[in-house]
Amino acid sequence: MTRSTFGTSLLALCIAAATATPLAAQDAAEAAVGTRLADGSGYVTVVRVEHGDAQDKGRLLMAFEQDGMAGIPLWESRDNGEHWRFLMNVTDQVHGQDKRWQLRWQPHLMELQRASGNLPAGTLVLSANATGNDPKGRVVEEDLQVYTSTDAGKTWRYRSSIIKGGGHPEDKDNKGVWESNIHVLDDGRMVAYYSTEQHKAEGYNQALGHKVSDDGGAHWGKEVLDVAIPGGVQRPGMAIVTRLGDGRYAMTYENIDGPKNGQVFIKFSRDGLDWGQPERHGEPVMTLSGFWPAACPVVSWFPLGGPEGVIVVSAERGGGGAEEGGRDLYWNNASGRGPWWEVRAPVQKRTGNIHAGWTQALLLRDDGSFLHVTTSSSADKPASVAHNEVLYNAAKLDFSRYEAEDAQFTGAVAVPDAKASNARKARLGQGPDARLRFVVSHTGGEHVLRVRFADLGLVAQPWLVVNGARLPAVAATPTGDGWSMITTKASLLPGFNTIDVDGGAHVVDVDYLQVDGDAATTGKPQ
Repeated sequence: MTRSTFGTSLLALCIAAATATPLAAQDAAEAAVGTRLADGSGYVTVVRVEHGDAQDKGRLLMAFEQDGMAGIPLWESRDNGEHWRFLMNVTDQVHGQDKRWQLRWQPHLMELQRASGNLPAGTLVLSANATGNDPKGRVVEEDLQVYTSTDAGKTWRYRSSIIKGGGHPEDKDNKGVWESNIHVLDDGRMVAYYSTEQHKAEGYNQALGHKVSDDGGAHWGKEVLDVAIPGGVQRPGMAIVTRLGDGRYAMTYENIDGPKNGQVFIKFSRDGLDWGQPERHGEPVMTLSGFWPAACPVVSWFPLGGPEGVIVVSAERGGGGAEEGGRDLYWNNASGRGPWWEVRAPVQKRTGNIHAGWTQALLLRDDGSFLHVTTSSSADKPASVAHNEVLYNAAKLDFSRYEAEDAQFTGAVAVPDAKASNARKARLGQGPDARLRFVVSHTGGEHVLRVRFADLGLVAQPWLVVNGARLPAVAATPTGDGWSMITTKASLLPGFNTIDVDGGAHVVDVDYLQVDGDAATTGKPQ
């Protein structure tokens, strides 16, 4: 979401010593979860050092936007993100001591997994937007710069500029460029994705494009548009690319001013360069119930959650009835096919201003937990972007749990409940015409199914129907916390399965469906 979507007064706010104190709640529903690192307005990015000296391998480096003109702050952790220390501000080396210029917006960190040009594998790459102000302090120029480090982030050297833009971001005819995201292809070429407002005369309010470098980012080729929606209204932005386990590339982006404002879409490419027809949106990231992430998405792939791994998408907020504060992650374990599901994010940020949660970082740790880092509004000045703060937390994510509020509804409705696993549940009507349909991708064979539910005072429990066949009734077991659990076994097909939770004699609340592993080994030590 580029800053040109906001007015001048907000723009001024958006130019944006760690503690370990848990944050107080803004209110009961908005309790923040996470450890405060520092003031930071948005755009968190984290990379793990995989190469270099033994003392550097495994280090984590973090960058983000901060308020003011000090540069891009760089932090490090040597204990998998449990503790952090400030290293330096990476500053604009192109414009020297010109106080109108600084490297300060939309940083992205990555490490070369293979050599690119004359840059060896293990080189760290930082791309960010250097901006120049007019005499009144308003941004009038942008320069998407690339910096490299060959000593694990201790020193940085300017490499090149991907593209330059200009004009006040709030002006209708500005030529802004934003949000670089760099990757290295299998053949060693470097590709930079970014947002551009330089095609308005062609009918594109904003577009997503890329350039390729044959010499490790020292020089860049011609621009190719990847997403460009005709009509001059819709604004695709914030492209983030990740590599999937099957070798394909996935790109998520936001669509500001589209039919569903901020809706997140995903596109796929076999080579990281050909994303299909630019005017095609791709596929919406959406649950069966119609919930979708909105604005500032980040996509990652992890080798767990099923034979195809899991794609996880974070976003600044939710739409279509989803949790609005952006406190959930969306996941899919079928390489992007079929529906998406929600899981509670390790960091629970505060809302209060639209920049809280602008791009987030998610990193899988060796113990199976996920380090999550994002920005949150502050408790005392939630509307001030300048007072946003960086929060981090680690937790395990359960990709075998399918939240009932994400299922397809027939005679059901989503209901808030702080005691439910994701702070919401589905209220399922009585009788066979009421149904929650879960379409899940799983391995074949016999699996354990669990349904957590609660009646509403009249004794009842739902029925389970797997791929059209109703399972025999199983007595539910009270769990001692107001809920009951149905535990049974069923044979699943390889790939997608339809698991229905049908209404019983009376209305019930359904929290989730759990699909555990092979029934023969479930519950046994691994």
